[in-house]
Amino acid sequence: LSVLLFQAKSCICHMCGAHLNRLHSCLYCVFFGCFTKKHIHEHAKTKRHNLAIDLLYGGIYCFMCQDYIYDKDMEQIAKEEQRKAWKLQAFTPTVVSHYQCTMTGIGEKYSTWEPTKRELELLRHNPKRRKITTNCTIGLRGLINLGNTCFMNCIVQALTHTPLLRDFFLSDRHKCEMQSPSSCLVCEMSTLFQEFYSGHRSPHIPYRLLHLVWTHARHLAGYEQQDAHEFLIAALDVLHRHCKGDDNGKKANNPNHCNCIIDQIFTGGLQSDVTCQVCHGVSTTIDPFWDISLDLPGSSTPFWPLSPGSDGSVVNGESHVSGTTTLTDCLRRFTRPEHLGSSAKIKCSGCHSYQESTKQLTMKKLPIVACFHLKRFEHSAKLRRKITTYVSFPLELDMTPFMASSKESRMNGQYQQPTDSLNNDNKYSLFAVVNHQGTLESGHYTSFIRQHKDQWFKCDDAIITKASIKDVLDSEG
Repeated sequence: LSVLLFQAKSCICHMCGAHLNRLHSCLYCVFFGCFTKKHIHEHAKTKRHNLAIDLLYGGIYCFMCQDYIYDKDMEQIAKEEQRKAWKLQAFTPTVVSHYQCTMTGIGEKYSTWEPTKRELELLRHNPKRRKITTNCTIGLRGLINLGNTCFMNCIVQALTHTPLLRDFFLSDRHKCEMQSPSSCLVCEMSTLFQEFYSGHRSPHIPYRLLHLVWTHARHLAGYEQQDAHEFLIAALDVLHRHCKGDDNGKKANNPNHCNCIIDQIFTGGLQSDVTCQVCHGVSTTIDPFWDISLDLPGSSTPFWPLSPGSDGSVVNGESHVSGTTTLTDCLRRFTRPEHLGSSAKIKCSGCHSYQESTKQLTMKKLPIVACFHLKRFEHSAKLRRKITTYVSFPLELDMTPFMASSKESRMNGQYQQPTDSLNNDNKYSLFAVVNHQGTLESGHYTSFIRQHKDQWFKCDDAIITKASIKDVLDSEG
C-alpha cells in the first residue's frame, strides 16, 4: 500500500493515459483508472474487481456499495504504512510533503519551523496580512456527495467561509482536550479548513466528517435525505461540546456563559417579556440562541400583515415589490407582542394569581454571526408540505429595530429610527445563503457563499460556479 501511494504521481490511467481525474488503483490486479471518466468503473464491471483505492486520498471504494468504506483498522494500517514510507530515502520530499498534507491530521508529522534571521527581518517589516487579490480562488473547493449528503455539504461551505471561524482554525487555535482526538469534531473541522485553504482544486471527500456526525448526532445517521437546518444546529452543538473554553468560561459575555469559539461567534440572547394584562407587571427571561426560526406567509400559523412599506419603498435595504414578503417582515412578526389568551394563563408574580398576558420577543444580545432559518418545511397532524413563498432579503441588515433596547426607548417615547448610514451598530452583511430545490420527499440543497466583497459563488456539491448578486438575492433562501 505504501509503495502504491507514494509512487502514485508516476501512475497513469491504463485507458486514457491521464494521471489526474481522481486516479484509482484496483486492489485485485495492477490496473490504474480514472474515476471521473469512469475508466475504473468499467474495469470493475468487466473484471468483477469491486475494490479500488483512491491514490490521492487513500480512501477505499466499493463498486458494489458505490461508496467509500470507512474502517478504523484500515485507517490505522494506512497510517503505519505511511510512517514506514516516510523513512525510505527513495521518495522525494515533495511527494512526502504532498501526502502528509492530504492524508494525515493537523499537526501530525510536521517538522517545526524555525525562522532564519532573514525571515524574522521580513516578518518585522511586513506585519500586515497578505492581500488576497480579487481573482484568487483559494478557499473555493467542492465537496463530493457521499449519498444524499448535500444537506451537510451546503452547511460546511457556509461554515468554512465564516470569517472568524476561518481565522480561528487557520491560526491553529484549537487545542484538543479529548481522550481520543480521532473522535473530536473540532479536530476534523480544523483538518477541513486546512483542506479548503490548501489551494487544491480537486473536490474534497468529507467521509471522516460524515462518520463523526453519524457518531455524535445519531438522528442524522444513514443515507436518507436530512434537513440542512437540523444539521447546522447538530453540528454547532457537537462542536460546542467538543470545544474546551478557558477557565474563565463561566464569565464569558454571552448567554451560554461559554468561552468556546462557537459561542463567541454564534450565540445571541433572546429576551422574552411576559406582561400581565391586569397589573402590567413584566416578567423577563433571557435565553441563548444559535439561530432565529421565522414563520412564513402560507403556513398554517396566522401571519402578521405585510409592513406599511410594502408599496414599492425600500425598508432596511430591501427593495419591496407589491405583495412581496421581506426578511424584515418576518422579523417584525417574530418580535411583535402576542396575546397568549385565556387558555394559556400564567401565574403573575404581582397579582399572585393566574392572569391573561402578552408575550414579546426581542434581541437582548446579538451574535457576531446571525443565522436566520426560514421555516419552509411544515409538519402538522393534517399535512406535510414545503412552503415556497418568496422572501426578499438584503445584502445588509440593520437589527436595531428588533433590539430590546429599542423597545424600551420606544416605550419611553425616545426611540428614533437611525438615519446615519455610517452607524454600523447592529448591522450585518450577507455572506452565505442555503437553498433547497424540490419537495419534502425529494429535494436537493445548494448554497451561495461570498468569497470577496462583491464576488459570489454557487456551491452544488463538487461543482463551484460563479454567481451574480442577483442570483443570490433572487434565490429561495
